[in-house]
Amino acid sequence: MVMEILVKRIFKGPSYTIGHMYIDDAYFCDTLEDKVRIVNNDCSMKIYGETAIPEGTYKVEMMWWDKHKNWYPHIMDVPCFEGILIHSGTTMADTKGCILVGVNKIKGQVVGGMLCMDRLRQILKDQKDINIKIE
Repeated sequence: MVMEILVKRIFKGPSYTIGHMYIDDAYFCDTLEDKVRIVNNDCSMKIYGETAIPEGTYKVEMMWWDKHKNWYPHIMDVPCFEGILIHSGTTMADTKGCILVGVNKIKGQVVGGMLCMDRLRQILKDQKDINIKIE
């Protein structure tokens, strides 16, 4: 059975994007991403480390990250991108094209990301088939 993660972008601002993350149709947390610049997979608008990944459906695999000595969801085969993870952080300075998890209690930020990541790891740790849909 495929586990489905959905990131529904609810605010696409001039410098950041806020979304809601759902796991198998149940709300899980809020998300923070870079600005949406790529439409219809036109990579010419990408700015390295400052661009949200294109809308679409991607495979997710858990990946060990030596730098932080932990497992992270790695979003696979994203056009124009490499090394895209779901991880904790607070501000745009922490994104670098990745998806941050937390609660959007402060404008343009998410808080409580470490707790969200711990919960997300527990949910995903035994899953073999995971998809993420970005819309």
